Amino acid sequence: MIIEQLTIRAPKGKRQEVGSALVSLSAPTQVQPGCLKCRLLQSWHEPDELVLEANWETIEDLVRHLQSDSYKRLLLLMELSPVPPVLKFCTVQEVSGLELVERARNHSGAEIQGD
Repeated sequence: MIIEQLTIRAPKGKRQEVGSALVSLSAPTQVQPGCLKCRLLQSWHEPDELVLEANWETIEDLVRHLQSDSYKRLLLLMELSPVPPVLKFCTVQEVSGLELVERARNHSGAEIQGD
């Protein structure tokens, strides 16, 4: 799985407009092949900071998304940010849930890493 995360700051007084534009881009992204999840988040401490996050099943799915017309519109929207946007792509090798918490609380760190 690949996590794509874009952090963008809306210009003063334009948060609603930028947020609406990001939402309009997230809808077609969610239905693209290989998109596991796409969501828009807003920072609690910095209300003008918006984070668009998408999870992709494969690198091929992500590349197809990066080549899409909707991504071209996202690139144009990024240019509105008064500070440089931050774009990250993280490759996830393994996903754990509460079972990791349970193991961590009941075993030493060395025992968990050896699993």
